[in-house]
Amino acid sequence: MLKCLGVTLFLALSLTGASAFDLNELAPCKPAAMRFCDRSGGMTTSNLFRCGATLAAVSHVVGSGCRAVLRRFGQLSPENEHDVGAMSASLR
Repeated sequence: MLKCLGVTLFLALSLTGASAFDLNELAPCKPAAMRFCDRSGGMTTSNLFRCGATLAAVSHVVGSGCRAVLRRFGQLSPENEHDVGAMSASLR
């Protein structure tokens, strides 16, 4: 019984830690988010992912730090980095 409780507690703690993240990790995207994202809904998880998708769509105009954050959270694939360079060069 005690062993079962220990395993359950361990699983609950590990799942909670895996899904949590620090909002400070998103700091490089704050200026772009202020410019491009809808902020009327507040800071919900759904709105953060929607904002990430918006920033990925305009990744050619956001900074490299923000693109790194988008890649880390799965909003921007590494293959898109080559497209971003081509788009940036064509905008000059």
